[in-house]
Amino acid sequence: GRQKGHSELYRGAEYNVNFLPKIKIDIATNNERVEEIIHIIQQTAFTGKMGDGKIFVFELQHAVRIRTGETNDLAL
Repeated sequence: GRQKGHSELYRGAEYNVNFLPKIKIDIATNNERVEEIIHIIQQTAFTGKMGDGKIFVFELQHAVRIRTGETNDLAL
């Protein structure tokens, strides 16, 4: 979201409300696609304004598809 917020008037006093809508995207992928996905997110999310967001990359220890029992890359 963009870093705005708004003012509220409550019992004669003005309050700044800074609860801003955000979005979180979780993506699980194999190592070969990480840089490609980062590049696509950067191109798509870029506005040049405060609030464009951040990308964090974590190692995924293990993945299991419950329905089939497939693990790791096969589960993705």
